[in-house]
Amino acid sequence: MKIGVIADTHLKAPTPFLEKVVECYFKDCDMILHAGDLVSPDVLEAFKDKKLVVVAGNRDSQEIKKRFPSTTTIQVKGYKIGVTHGSGSPFGIVNRLKKSFSSVDCIVFGHTHMPVNRMEEGCLIFNPGSFKYGIPHFWRRSIGILEIGTKLQGHVLRLPRER
Repeated sequence: MKIGVIADTHLKAPTPFLEKVVECYFKDCDMILHAGDLVSPDVLEAFKDKKLVVVAGNRDSQEIKKRFPSTTTIQVKGYKIGVTHGSGSPFGIVNRLKKSFSSVDCIVFGHTHMPVNRMEEGCLIFNPGSFKYGIPHFWRRSIGILEIGTKLQGHVLRLPRER
């Protein structure tokens, strides 16, 4: 099973580049997790044919914050995955997030715009990075894929420059 992971789109509407990314990179995905900071609900149109799990981020509109939780936990193929955007300083964010989720196999988050893909104490800590831009802004955009087979593993995919 493949799960597409995206965060920090920071868009007011879908762009041709976002639609191309969904079509090319997420075409074989069984579901997509959006870890917040969509900004506008119109962005969800780019994912119209996919099963989608969304959490609200700190930069999201009030409409998004009313419609989606800030944190959720899903069960997929026997794995428990916590999804949130994150908040506050990027320093120490992983420790804060680990305290927010109990007994999960994976924590998916955004907010920092920095990709993370590592195991800590048996839990996969996964941030796909930012679709819109990195911090500082010269970092390339990225998305992620979670693969569930005999084990749960993550992959961060750097995106080509938008044309």
